[in-house]
Amino acid sequence: MHDTTLLQLIEDDIAPMQELLDLLQKEAVALHGRDMAPLENILARKQSLIVLLEQQGLRRNQLLTSLGLSADRAGVEAVAAQSPNGELLLQQLDVISQLMQACQQLNETNGRIIQVQQHVTDNQIRILMGGDSPSLYDSRGSTSPLTKPRALSQV
Repeated sequence: MHDTTLLQLIEDDIAPMQELLDLLQKEAVALHGRDMAPLENILARKQSLIVLLEQQGLRRNQLLTSLGLSADRAGVEAVAAQSPNGELLLQQLDVISQLMQACQQLNETNGRIIQVQQHVTDNQIRILMGGDSPSLYDSRGSTSPLTKPRALSQV
């Protein structure tokens, strides 16, 4: 009985994990294109999926701990060892693990994209403000002196 419940909980995670992976791929495309309109929808849906997956993970953990097992792969393997559905249980767990790993990699990639874009934006703002930019030339053809930063309205 517990094995079928655990199997169902794991299988219930597959569709949201696949949707999360798809959203992370769409997020990468939107980040590259700096397309903010779809990003808002992506982030909202991503957040709701993460909450759902966390809740389902808690249910799995509670089931395993109620059986006196650890709330990790070893606990699932212990249930699988005593179950006629054991092989399927482990296969589905592997599917979830692979999806989680793919999501984590994409999320890290998206984080790096955001960091690069923040750095570029910071450089652009610093140039517009007139600070730390000796490679810029003034109207006389000489490099701009490093004077006090200017307000954007004066640029």
